[in-house]
Amino acid sequence: MKLTIDHITVTVSEGTTLMEAASLAGIAIPALCHLEGLKHHPSCMVCAVKDTGRDRILPSCSYPAEEGMQILTHSPELREFRREALELLLSDHVGDCDAPCQRACPAHMDIPAMNRFIAEGRFDEALQKVRETIALPLILSYICPAPCEKACHRGTIDQAVSICLLKRSTAHKEGQLRPVAIPVDPPSGKKVAVVGSGPAGLSAAFYLLKAGYQCHLFDQHSLAGGMLRHHVLREKLPVKVLDEEIGVIREMGAVFHLGEMVDKTAFHERLCRDFDAVILATGAVEEQILRDFGLETDEHGIKVSLANFGTKTPGVFACGNMIRKRQMAVRSVAQGKAAAISAIHFMRTGKTAGSHHPFNSTFGRLTKEEFYEYLGESSEILRIEPSRGVLTGFSEAEAIREAARCMDCNCRKPLSCKLRRYAGEYGAHQKHYSAPVRNQIKRIVQHELVVYEPEKCIRCGICVEISAREGEPFGLAYSGRGFSVRITTPFHQPLSQSLQKAALACVDACPTGALALKTLPGKNDKNAL
Repeated sequence: MKLTIDHITVTVSEGTTLMEAASLAGIAIPALCHLEGLKHHPSCMVCAVKDTGRDRILPSCSYPAEEGMQILTHSPELREFRREALELLLSDHVGDCDAPCQRACPAHMDIPAMNRFIAEGRFDEALQKVRETIALPLILSYICPAPCEKACHRGTIDQAVSICLLKRSTAHKEGQLRPVAIPVDPPSGKKVAVVGSGPAGLSAAFYLLKAGYQCHLFDQHSLAGGMLRHHVLREKLPVKVLDEEIGVIREMGAVFHLGEMVDKTAFHERLCRDFDAVILATGAVEEQILRDFGLETDEHGIKVSLANFGTKTPGVFACGNMIRKRQMAVRSVAQGKAAAISAIHFMRTGKTAGSHHPFNSTFGRLTKEEFYEYLGESSEILRIEPSRGVLTGFSEAEAIREAARCMDCNCRKPLSCKLRRYAGEYGAHQKHYSAPVRNQIKRIVQHELVVYEPEKCIRCGICVEISAREGEPFGLAYSGRGFSVRITTPFHQPLSQSLQKAALACVDACPTGALALKTLPGKNDKNAL
């Protein structure tokens, strides 16, 4: 039979679904409750398409193709339909995509992942995780005011997790810098000038070097460090710590031009001419210097696009205290990374990058009834104080014990969750259809490998089908009717009995974070997916 999909003629055999027919034409249709090879129980309706001939909307994952159909897979009407379908799914979705500590961190560091690596004694992997977003973990562990700890859910129960000291334990081992190789991309053949060697400039240099770009840092002072060296009390940030962190960036290949003042002539005739991009991170400077550079200013400093930290001059970016004075160092570090990413995008494409803010589900504060659910996987001990004092920090054994207090508040599948991906793509609002009182959070943790959070489940039934296919003696099943339908273990069996064979397959197929691995997979982890 023949039909048209997005004005493309497709020939298919009887029984082919509209989604399969679209795939033959190279057209992708979003879906949450569909998995190739399983029975389809259309429930999410994110896969909806329009049959224009009969003016009806159909679930493409299960509806069979018919002769002469005229199907549209994308239109403003379908976009609105999918957005509403997603908002209905989100109406009773209870969970944080990103943990409160991560949302409060100006660098948006994945703190729960760091904590879980430390709790398992995997300090090298913890440091790699930290450096994905924070180039100067050791420095910030001394001077950051820790807004993350103020937001920590554990603080609702007793005391917040000691996040800053844990971060220090990833970078320092018994008072020495932890020797961890930093993976660097192949050389790009391009070079970038960074003016200023404070927290923003050093951060920008780190991520440029990591991406394979040559980086030259210019600073008018004889020693690198900017405000970290000249405006932070030494009893708060020891010189040894500052020099160690700068040494990492130097070993990565950074070239420092110290004692060199970049004036108007040097900026235009040397940096803009000889480098593929320029990042200004000079801290608080006189506005006249910025005007000499030909850059716009306002009352706060240099005017930039906060979406990409670009200036009106193509290829010139700015970050740190020169755009907003007296920022936290961690915010300057975050802006340094963002400016580096924008500079890399410009050098690769010739265009400035836009901004992308992923969808973020939140549920607010924990209730007393939920304390036990969140403590189920964490240690119930009180916050540990380092036996050798705060300045020295935790021993590895102390860090492991303190990290075990983390309650893993974030989604454990933040990158693979399709609900989050499509909610962001279609502009869904979590609270559009939400009830006055949210559902209470449950965490089922009896399984050795898997944690199940029912309030993140969209009842797609994929795990029910997989457990049956794998021959589980109990498996998973639907329970209840109407809005009270849930995926549960039959006959009140523990999750460990219901998922003896199919646990990893169910985790891999789950379109949300409802079924997830307890531990973080590593390169040689038998549980890595």
